[in-house]
Amino acid sequence: MEKEFSFNAKKICLELGDITEMHVDAIVNAANSQLILGGGVAGAIRSKGGPSIQEECNRIGGTFVGGAVCTGAGTLPASYVIHAVGPMMGEGNEEEKLSNATRNSLLRAEEKQLHSIAFPAISTGIFGFPAEACARIMLQVVRDFLPQSKSLQEIYFCLWDERTFTLFRNQAERLFPDPQR
Repeated sequence: MEKEFSFNAKKICLELGDITEMHVDAIVNAANSQLILGGGVAGAIRSKGGPSIQEECNRIGGTFVGGAVCTGAGTLPASYVIHAVGPMMGEGNEEEKLSNATRNSLLRAEEKQLHSIAFPAISTGIFGFPAEACARIMLQVVRDFLPQSKSLQEIYFCLWDERTFTLFRNQAERLFPDPQR
């Protein structure tokens, strides 16, 4: 399942699938602040990308909630993994922290002059962030960021299940309306 939108001459694409199989410049890992590749998206990145990603994370040592750091992608099809630390529900100020994690991921991609990036639904797994709010926040940050973007041309949201895909699609239809309608 796929749905494509256009904004500011850039492509925003929603896909149902496995982010570790995306052929983009960078995929975003929904990371923890210690950058330990445990379960969920991070576990899939660790098992499919090989040990070099965790080794690089260990050298970096960690980052703050809302922060993002970049490593190589090991044997994944992407060139880089951007490790974005989203909020855990109940820790406070979650919406701002998710906004910052999304924005900082985009900034890391711009620093590397990347053309394409793929995000998961950050913090919606074991961190318990509501998927509908995640879609609203992450897509709004992308919309706000794209006019100033120099290198990024394609922003993907690779979503694991149909429910989350639908929530992201509904939000994207509001934020990126088709001018032909």
